[in-house]
Amino acid sequence: MTSGAAVTRGADGNGGADGNTGSAEHVRPGMTDDASAAAATPGILRYAAFATRPEGGNPAGVVLDATGLTEQRMLAIAAEVGYSETAFLTAGPAEGAYRVRYFSPLTEVPFCGHATVASAVALAEHTGPGRYVFATAAGDVPVEVERGTDGLLRATLTSVEPKVEEVPAADVEEALALLGWSAADLDPTLPPRIAYAGARHLVLAAGTRGRLARLDYDFDGLADFMRARDLVTLQLVWREATEVFHVRDPFPVGGVVEDPATGAAAAAFGAYLRELGAVAAPTVLTLHQGEDLGRPGVLSVELRAEDARVRVSGTAVAIR
Repeated sequence: MTSGAAVTRGADGNGGADGNTGSAEHVRPGMTDDASAAAATPGILRYAAFATRPEGGNPAGVVLDATGLTEQRMLAIAAEVGYSETAFLTAGPAEGAYRVRYFSPLTEVPFCGHATVASAVALAEHTGPGRYVFATAAGDVPVEVERGTDGLLRATLTSVEPKVEEVPAADVEEALALLGWSAADLDPTLPPRIAYAGARHLVLAAGTRGRLARLDYDFDGLADFMRARDLVTLQLVWREATEVFHVRDPFPVGGVVEDPATGAAAAAFGAYLRELGAVAAPTVLTLHQGEDLGRPGVLSVELRAEDARVRVSGTAVAIR
């Protein structure tokens, strides 16, 4: 299936455009309706993360008060919203603390970076910039929101402890075949690895920008391959300069052909580069994503010498 546009695919195999810009229903953090209304239709906000305009970056659904919602209802809402992920927040016992669950149209994922950025900015728009702690299935994720000189709110998440592992040669060969790539298409200076910073991603580096631009893969076959290895996305990258990369992320396990901007994979990729010695901390990397989908976004990845965790920053704007 071609990925010329970000497309969601439901269980019936039908596709729909990813990027629905339905109107956002604004709610206050902690606001609750009566029990039946909350269970039926919670307030759903829509934000474009890692972007300065609604047409860029990665759209995410945000439910600021998911109190009383079952797992089945959250999954149904995520499917209705149609974005790669929707985040569901429940206020915790301390100020600024939230339990967060992330759902794609097909399944729950342990952590989602762009929906984290979108959720933190949504909270800050209601309560003002500040610090939050999101309790996720992957662990606690601190997030800080500041207002930039451009007037936009910018969120910085700090990942859980990352790890990087080697990939069996047979798995690399199978992944390349499913992508329609060959071993000769890879950049030998950035070898394949599985990287984790809240979710598992297979990192494959293209040798040219042209190879990265041509993405036409076996959707069902790659989804099966990824499920068998507990992978959330493939992080496909091309290195433009020492600290500048272009990336694409197939996400068939979530029912999405391609994720337009992937914060969790960006954090994992930062850990990957440090593990390989491909960059030296402290440093800030710039990742360009979504250009091939017509939804350009920019992700900043910070590596600190004294902290193995990875920080990913980006703006988010409401989709009205």
